[in-house]
Amino acid sequence: MSDWAGLAWLVVLLLGNAFFVGAEFAVISARRSQIEPLAERGSRSAKTALYAMEHATLMLATSQLGITICSLLILNVSEPAIHHLLAAPLGLTGWTEATVDVVAFVVTLLLVSYLHVVFGEMVPKNLAFSVPDRAVLMLATPLVWVSKLFHPVIVTLNWIANHIVRLFRVEPKNEAASTFTLDEVATIVNQSRIEGVLTDASGTVAAAVEFTDKKAADIAVPLADLVTLPEQTTPAEIERAVAQHGFSRYVIVDDAGVPVGYVHLKDVLRAAEGADAATDVTRTLAPKRIHHMVPVTATTDLEDALALMRRAGRHLAQVRDERGETTAVLFLEDIIEELIGEIEDATRRRR
Repeated sequence: MSDWAGLAWLVVLLLGNAFFVGAEFAVISARRSQIEPLAERGSRSAKTALYAMEHATLMLATSQLGITICSLLILNVSEPAIHHLLAAPLGLTGWTEATVDVVAFVVTLLLVSYLHVVFGEMVPKNLAFSVPDRAVLMLATPLVWVSKLFHPVIVTLNWIANHIVRLFRVEPKNEAASTFTLDEVATIVNQSRIEGVLTDASGTVAAAVEFTDKKAADIAVPLADLVTLPEQTTPAEIERAVAQHGFSRYVIVDDAGVPVGYVHLKDVLRAAEGADAATDVTRTLAPKRIHHMVPVTATTDLEDALALMRRAGRHLAQVRDERGETTAVLFLEDIIEELIGEIEDATRRRR
């Protein structure tokens, strides 16, 4: 092989090494949320990128195999060519042939190492980290093709690696993680606000992040602070309670003061309809008008309590302690206020 052919192979192998390094970091750094919309619109490169992200361990094995082969060949291909090109000028120094060989090898090693680390490793790594979504769209397709070309070898190597990992009682994962922890999201939101990238004047974004940290007991109303009505209440008494307190929902309690359900203002309106409305409003409210509350514990996550109330179609939930006793009531309105701010009851606005 001629000296110039050796230098040409050096460039080719550096580019190959850079490709595998960039593809490796792009696959593990790209965000699935940014790629999926493109795939849904029919982008073939996005679909291939998703495949690569879903088979991350195979893609990493392909990248590592390519990096290893390129790294081993770079010095073997380039050393003779660069050594021969340096031998002539170094021979003019009058050094012995052995000294010239040693100096030429050291210079070649330093030069090739510099080119390999900077252009074959650091530059593609930094590019892939800076624009991971664009990088994975460009590099995933050729990487997948290489993985299919050497599929038997890569699958075997990956199988061996996974079994070695399991010896350390760690379960290997095939898909690259593309989610953020709650603390990471909070940090991103806070940093974005500081840098002026995110405007959150109403505090809704910050409230949504803090929302997932709260429990039912954090915003539930203790029984002692509730405006309650007895089981034998009448529509007329509910109307008077609305006029006095302005709330649209009231907790119904038994003789022992334990909540058994709740009643909504619209239940009173239904009872006041029809020809017998005058007498119906003075009769005890029918049990069917009392809505049961969703049972939750004091330590139930607020988002879980919200999900339970939505599935049951209830606006109130009973908050129970570790002994199963009801200690407070959780209102849907208070949960929503944690996300979007203060909400005024419609009946109180009319007052």
